Amino acid sequence: MDANQSSENGVAAVDRAIAILQAMTTQATPMALADLARSTGLYKSTLLRLIASLEKASLIARRADGSYVLGPYAYQLGRAYEATHHLVEVLRPILAELVAQDTESASFHVYDSSNARLCLLRIDSHHSTLDRIDAGDLLPLDRGAAGKLITRFRSTGLAPKLSNVTAVSLGERDSNCAAVAVAVFGPGNQIVGAISLSGPKERFTNKAISKMTKQALIAASEATQLLGGHWPGS
Repeated sequence: MDANQSSENGVAAVDRAIAILQAMTTQATPMALADLARSTGLYKSTLLRLIASLEKASLIARRADGSYVLGPYAYQLGRAYEATHHLVEVLRPILAELVAQDTESASFHVYDSSNARLCLLRIDSHHSTLDRIDAGDLLPLDRGAAGKLITRFRSTGLAPKLSNVTAVSLGERDSNCAAVAVAVFGPGNQIVGAISLSGPKERFTNKAISKMTKQALIAASEATQLLGGHWPGS
């Protein structure tokens, strides 16, 4: 079997696995193997092979009576979906308001892995020249203002204070770009992510940095309170 054929078979298997999950989500009750076969149009032998993989991933669980239900990881995915969309609902108008104040482009960054952060949301500024960041981009965790803050607070136990919730980067990730960022917190003073204002480094004068830091502090305070956190000094 060549690489292309293997890839096609892999995609087909994923499509079939998704069909099983969709059938179980629609039914929302325990389903026997025969029920799944009728709902998906798949042979029972194929179903059993795919279900074994889905069980290992905790997406499906087998009950004592032999029927199948959605597994605990499906619940975790649902919780993550709700949390992500709640973040976007809270943050989008806050970032939009920052951009309306003639700041640089506003974005929100969250932890992704030990070496990367995810740009969850981005609203471009009204300037004719911009830095190149889009929602969905993965960026270095160890470089850039937002990355500094996520590293500073995530799982470190550091208490947020007005003196440590801001960061500035000048040409760290990209020699032509700069950013100011402010951390955002949720319940228990756990960092949720960081609001970042970024753009071409040439526009980041001391005066501009000071102004945008103040604007971002107000925005992060509002976001923190809406997300159930406690803003330092409030």
